[in-house]
Order: sequence, then structure tokens, then C-alpha cells
Amino acid sequence: MKISITPSMPSSRGFTLVELMVTIVVAAILAAIAIPGYTNQIRKSRRTEARNAVLDAAAREERFFATRNLYTQTATDLGYASFPATVGSSYYTLNVQCNDRTCTTGFTVTASLIPTGPQSKDTACTAFTVNQTGLQTATGSSNASTTCWN
Repeated sequence: MKISITPSMPSSRGFTLVELMVTIVVAAILAAIAIPGYTNQIRKSRRTEARNAVLDAAAREERFFATRNLYTQTATDLGYASFPATVGSSYYTLNVQCNDRTCTTGFTVTASLIPTGPQSKDTACTAFTVNQTGLQTATGSSNASTTCWN
């Protein structure tokens, strides 16, 4: 009778500590790259909300002017409850100002960043403004008007 001896396979019991640490380092590197990019995209989407709110308020002002031959800074005339109105989930506040006391020469609509809100770290675009001529400006960084309205 022949007896054959087969080597027994070592049983695998899971990951080694080195394998686990390599996995954690790779995941941390991916998170370090992804989280700032995600945060920037969220900030940009909130800026879009502010721009849309400013343009909507300016359009409402123009409709009001078309029927009454003057602008207004009364919130209820434009369909808002009060000014400053909140934009989005408390990211910006919307306000309307007339250029003169009688509100006949023009207006300025501004969405300003709420300094204590979730968008407060967006120092590049702190305010969006549109006037009766359609001039779009922004404050924040040195080239905010170009960067923020694009």
C-alpha cells in the first residue's frame, strides 16, 4: 500500500494588518481628493440659486414698471412676503432698492451671502447684483463679476 502525503493548505482567515492599512490609506487619499471637489460643486449650485433669484426679482420689477410706469421696493408688489427675502435654504438674502426716492429712474436687486449660513465659506462670490439696465455684477474675489455670473 502506497501512502501519499499531500501538503495541507493553510487556512485563510482574513486580511493582514498591512492589507487593511493600505486599504485605509487609499480610501483616505480618494476622500481627500473628492470632498473638496464636491464642496465646490455644492457652492456653485447655491450660487446658481442666488443668480436665478436676482434675475427673477429684476423681471418682476420690469413687469411692475410696465403696468405702473415706476419701480417699487415693496415686497408684496413683487410677490414676496418681505425684504430681505431668503434665497434657497438660507444661503443668500434678496433685497430690492430704488435708485431715487420716487422709484422712477431705476432699481437694484441684490442677493447677499448670509455670513453665518452654510454658504459663508464662499468668499469668491459674496453678492450678486442686477439693475434696471440688466447690468450683472458680483462682489467677492478680484474677478467676481466674470467668475460668479458664469
